[in-house]
Amino acid sequence: SEIPGVKHVYSRSARGQGLVTVRFEVGQAMGPSIVKVYQKVMANVDMMPPGVRAPLIKRKGIDDVPILDLTLWSDTRDDASLRELGLKLLQELKQVPDTGESFVAGGRDIHLKVRIQPAQLAANNLTLEQIAHALQAANQSGDVGSADAGDVHFQLYAGGFLHGPDDVGRLLVGVHDGEPVYLGDIARISEGPETPNSQVSFYSGAAGDGQRVDGAPAVTVAIAKKAGSNGVTVARELLDRVQQLRGSLIPDQVHVAVTRDYGHTAEEKVNELVFKLFVATGLVTLLVLFALGMRPAAVVTVIIPVVILITVFAAWIMGYSINRVSLFAFIFAIGILVDDAIVVVENIYRRWLLKGQVDADTAVDAVREVGNPTVIATLTVVAALLPMAFVRGMMGPYMGPIPVLGSVAMLFSLFAAFALTPWLTLQLRPSLRTLERSEHREERLRARLSGMYSRTLHPLLKRRSLRMGFLGLLAGGLVLSLALFLTHAVVVKMLPYDNKPEFDVMVDLPAGSNLPRTGNATREIAEILRKIPEVTAVQVYDGTPAPFDFNGMVRHYYLRHQPWQAQIHVQLVDKHQRSRSSHTIAQSVRPLLAPIARQYRARLTVAEMPPGPPVLQTLVAEIYGPDLPTIRQVAGHMEKVFESTPDVADVNASMQHLYQLRRFKVDVNKAELRGASVHDILRNLDLAMGKEHSGDIKQGNTQEPIWIVTGVPYGERSDPNQMADLPVPSSLGGTVPLGELGHFEDMSQEAAIYHKDLRPLEYVLGDAVGRLDSPIYPMIDISHALESYHTPDGVTLHGTLTGPPLADGRSGFKWGGEWTVTYETFRDLGLAFGVALLMIYFLLVMEFRDFRIPLIIMAPIPLTLLGIVPGHWLLGAEFTATSMIGFIALAGIIVRNSILLVDFALRELGRGVALQEALLNACQARTRPILITALALVGGSAVILTDPIFQGMAVSLLFGVLVSTLLTLAVVPLGCLTVGRAMDSCPQITTAT
Repeated sequence: SEIPGVKHVYSRSARGQGLVTVRFEVGQAMGPSIVKVYQKVMANVDMMPPGVRAPLIKRKGIDDVPILDLTLWSDTRDDASLRELGLKLLQELKQVPDTGESFVAGGRDIHLKVRIQPAQLAANNLTLEQIAHALQAANQSGDVGSADAGDVHFQLYAGGFLHGPDDVGRLLVGVHDGEPVYLGDIARISEGPETPNSQVSFYSGAAGDGQRVDGAPAVTVAIAKKAGSNGVTVARELLDRVQQLRGSLIPDQVHVAVTRDYGHTAEEKVNELVFKLFVATGLVTLLVLFALGMRPAAVVTVIIPVVILITVFAAWIMGYSINRVSLFAFIFAIGILVDDAIVVVENIYRRWLLKGQVDADTAVDAVREVGNPTVIATLTVVAALLPMAFVRGMMGPYMGPIPVLGSVAMLFSLFAAFALTPWLTLQLRPSLRTLERSEHREERLRARLSGMYSRTLHPLLKRRSLRMGFLGLLAGGLVLSLALFLTHAVVVKMLPYDNKPEFDVMVDLPAGSNLPRTGNATREIAEILRKIPEVTAVQVYDGTPAPFDFNGMVRHYYLRHQPWQAQIHVQLVDKHQRSRSSHTIAQSVRPLLAPIARQYRARLTVAEMPPGPPVLQTLVAEIYGPDLPTIRQVAGHMEKVFESTPDVADVNASMQHLYQLRRFKVDVNKAELRGASVHDILRNLDLAMGKEHSGDIKQGNTQEPIWIVTGVPYGERSDPNQMADLPVPSSLGGTVPLGELGHFEDMSQEAAIYHKDLRPLEYVLGDAVGRLDSPIYPMIDISHALESYHTPDGVTLHGTLTGPPLADGRSGFKWGGEWTVTYETFRDLGLAFGVALLMIYFLLVMEFRDFRIPLIIMAPIPLTLLGIVPGHWLLGAEFTATSMIGFIALAGIIVRNSILLVDFALRELGRGVALQEALLNACQARTRPILITALALVGGSAVILTDPIFQGMAVSLLFGVLVSTLLTLAVVPLGCLTVGRAMDSCPQITTAT
């Protein structure tokens, strides 16, 4: 916990097993890299005292998650032969470039089993330890030197290896009554699959397109990619290699099912977003074509791909990959990067009309005329976007490309507007007659706008009472909009669930349940799941973890090795071929499986792939207290509160149900009198239970060693009477029966102790379900339910939101899970919004050299909520982190429109026009470019409106810009009228004059 860079340390100790598991998390974007931290941790592990081993330390990262799972199943082969085939297949697939850590899940290893009855050992005055030593001694060979014989030089080797059951059976292990004792005479020796301690099964689903499969034996080959490589390419090459191996390495009776293909998923999403990128470009081009004509549309059509390509190059320089989030950044940028080009083209055309001549000098001067406001307007958008790049926590790297690449695109669009746009406009210059025809159309538009403003804006500018009433209506509408959050009409959530092709069901039977009982439960569950119309296949992993995904990496599903633990992987048809989303299907599964859960007293968790960073579970309470009994009592009550809270499902707790175990209690005094050491007793019990290997046999080219496993026959290990005959060596000579050195006793497994940052705790977990599937709402309900509860140490529980409760020796709890990510993300986004407002205000003060005018320009920012919140309500969308990103981005976009209005009004004042008339003229002149830029953003946002993750951002941009743009045309003139003196004294008037 003292190593720099370590953020949190978790530990789980099981005292009855002599095992402690330690996990640590490394803080992001600060301190040493994870590799250096890992090296430091390993250095500390190497310094641990003798006798303490830490062989399982493993760093799990994003690049360890398999991108491709291939499940091999067969009706004619057992799981042992399937595992052997899977290992050979893995060896072939690892030859594909850029493959990373890979493994085979499921199947049994091949062992050479030496089964000996304790009575037979005792009858021949032998021990299992002697048998193990004999096997190890006879199974070694080495280079002992070299020699010359005549003209020949040769190496000399001594010893030999065991090659099979016959060699092991002929091994001399002792002499009894003057007769040699061979291992084959006292043991049953066989080569075959190990005793089952796990099983993997494959079921076909209702939507499967092949034959019906009812729990066929299976194994899964899981392959990850190397860091920085292209998952799409690697997955495609792996599948091509599998296709080549069919009929040769992979026989016809073995079927290969692709049960995970993140390469295909990523390719599909990227292709879909690239298509939307072209659609957004086409919509914006058509908009400009309709509003300004053919030539401006051609200019914009060239500008968009140029800026996007330069931004892609910048992304490569900065180390961003072209993934789903970065493509969303490009789509988002399309709606705003054309603004500068539209303003420049529109002003060049306006100046050519005023002069009555199409020439380059006028075009240059037109660019100069809108230079300052365009620069400031672009910088305000960058100022709104860039602070979001500093969001911390798990969401920072996930959403980082949107503000960074959006800002880069805006800066390059500014350069293109001042350099490329004027040149293209000159190359595609229209005739004066074409401009005059456009002017006539614009005059008709201005006439209609003039009539509209005379009926609406002019009375507001003239009468103070109307102005106050209008502002009151805006304030009331804002309050009503925000009230939609309080009434739960608009749900606040971190991110909505995506429409995935899979989900999992985690099964936990009561601790201590054996594998057959677990298998019975999972078979019944699989039979229900396979009947769901959208399910193509089901894989069941009993007593062994399935290949972990990003969710399982955080939730540690790769550690589920106990026989009472299982994972069921459910595959769905492609989202385009079903009407229900994966989240809806997963929600419908819970009531179907509830009767089985009650029958087997099992806890089921429907685990969906999260849309963003995964967490331990959506709803987590970390229980702290003065001592373990108090902590567990409070956690037990908290678990009941979770279960009784509406819209909370899959409730679980870290408190393990105590289960029965058997311990051999050594009578130390008897052992010393009989010359038997505790070490020898433990060593022989290890061998009797088949826990240790006595070497391996050499049998050709195998992918895994064939271990020699000695032990008592499996069916007799649980019989104390049989085990009491197990001979133990004595230092006094001969052997001593195990039963004379102690006795077997039944006891309960001690509960595991969890620590976080050196403090003991227990976890209570659950999932928020239903319409309000955000953890915030059940957290409120649970907090209300705890108001009348007092802990054993007399404390009324109040959950902390930002950190663990004080270490003051009293009970308390902290909310974790999805809430932690939600809080950190919205907190940082709120801070980013505050920084963005300060930066925008600073830029505007620099431009207008006044402290009041910037406030008027920024006044429409909160008005975006009048469109954003009702827009979410109308579409039934959740207000998510991406919604907040859209809201913050709108701050810069709306300010940009306000700048155009104020700048034009100031120029009119510089020409001696009265303030009210100047404001009306500004609205009439700038309405068209403002509406064009607003509709361009609408077009860019509309194409991502159907995406589950980024729907919130699309709703914020679309509804926010529509409503706030219309209100800007009224609010900004009214605000300018209020600070009329400041307008009259603005330094820009002198410049304009």
